[in-house]
Amino acid sequence: MKPAANLRNLGSETAFAVLARATELAAQGRDIINLGIGQPDFRTPDHVVEAAIKALRDGHHGYTPAPGIPALRAAVAADVLAHRGVEVSPAQVMVVPGGKMTMFFAILMFGEPGAEILYPNPGFPIYESMIRYTGAKPVAIALEEDKGFSFDADHVLEQINERTRLIIVNSPANPTGGVIDDATLDRLVEGLEAWPEVAVLSDEIYARLVYDGIEHRSLLTYPSLRDRLILLDGWSKTYAMTGWRIGYGIWPQALVETVDKLIVNANSCTNAATQHAALAALEGPQDCVEEMRLAFDARRKAIVELLNDLPGVRCQTPLGAFYAFPNIEGTGRNAKELCSALLEDCGVATVHGTSFGAMGEGFLRFSYAASTENIRQAVERIGAYLGKN
Repeated sequence: MKPAANLRNLGSETAFAVLARATELAAQGRDIINLGIGQPDFRTPDHVVEAAIKALRDGHHGYTPAPGIPALRAAVAADVLAHRGVEVSPAQVMVVPGGKMTMFFAILMFGEPGAEILYPNPGFPIYESMIRYTGAKPVAIALEEDKGFSFDADHVLEQINERTRLIIVNSPANPTGGVIDDATLDRLVEGLEAWPEVAVLSDEIYARLVYDGIEHRSLLTYPSLRDRLILLDGWSKTYAMTGWRIGYGIWPQALVETVDKLIVNANSCTNAATQHAALAALEGPQDCVEEMRLAFDARRKAIVELLNDLPGVRCQTPLGAFYAFPNIEGTGRNAKELCSALLEDCGVATVHGTSFGAMGEGFLRFSYAASTENIRQAVERIGAYLGKN
C-alpha cells in the first residue's frame, strides 16, 4: 500500500504519547504523577451529565443538523454576547466534535502549496502539523519568554506578505499560559488593516481561565476583523468536558456554507446527546466554572513558587490556561532528554517544549490541572533527581 505523500507531513501531539507511557508505567505498578496531559482533573458537573442521560432517554439518538441543534447554536451566540460583548448570529455558530475540528477546517480552508500561514511557536502542535499537511509554508510567530510568552506585533506584521492567507493567534495560550495584552492586540489589528485578505483564527479555548484580575480580550471585539475572523472555543476546558469531544467555531457569514460542507464530509454532525449536555452547561449554573478557576489559580501560584526553587529552573508566572512553562536550560539537559528522565526515573509526566515547536527547546510544560498535593510531590521528586544528577 502507498498512502498519499502529504500524510508524511502530519505531526502528532506528544501529550498523548506521554499519557500512554505514563499509563503503561502505572499499569506496571509504578507511582506516576501526571502533569503532562492538559485536561481538568475535575468531574464534568452533574447537571451536565444528567442532561446527556436525559437526552438519551428522551430518544435523541439520531443525526442532528450538521452545524448543531438550533437551541445550542442560539445558546452559544448568547454566551458570546454575555462573555465577549459581541452579538453574533446563531447561523455563524458551527458546532463540531472538539476544538481541533475548527482549526482543522480553518487551516484546510486557507492552506495550500504556495500559501503561508503564521502560527505561534511554541504553540499547540496541531497548528504546524496541519499547515504542513496542506502544503502551505508554516511561518513561526515567536513567543518570547521575556515578554510573558507574548509576541512583538510589529515583527508579526513584518512577516506578512502577498502569500499569507491565515494568521493563528492563541490567548490564553497552550503550552505557555501566556496572555497577549491589549496594546499588542491593538497594534496587530491596526496593522492587519493593510492586509484585508488575510484571515485570522483566534483560538480562545482557555478564555474563561485567566488570573490576577485580567479580563479576556477577544479578537472578535475588533470590528475591522469581524468579516474575516474565525473564533475557536468549546466546553472541554471550561466545563471539564475533554472526553465529550465538543467545541464550536464562530465563522464569518461568507464562510459558513463552506464549513457546513466540510462538516458533512468529515463527521456529518456532532454527537446528539453531547450537544444537549453542552446546552445544559451554557444555560445551567456557572458556579462550577469559577470554582475550577479558583482552584487552578491556587495551584498556579504553588507550582510557580515550587519550580522556581529548583536548581537550574526558572518559571514565568502564567496569566491564563492551566500550564506552567519553565525554562530548564540551567539544568544542562535538553527538553526531550529531561522530560523522558523525569517520567522514567521520577515517575513525573511532563511534556518537552519541543513538542510545541523548535522554539520550545529549553522548556518543559507542566499542567497544573492536578491536585496541589500531587504538584508538591512531583516537584519534590524532580528536586531530588536534579540534586543527584
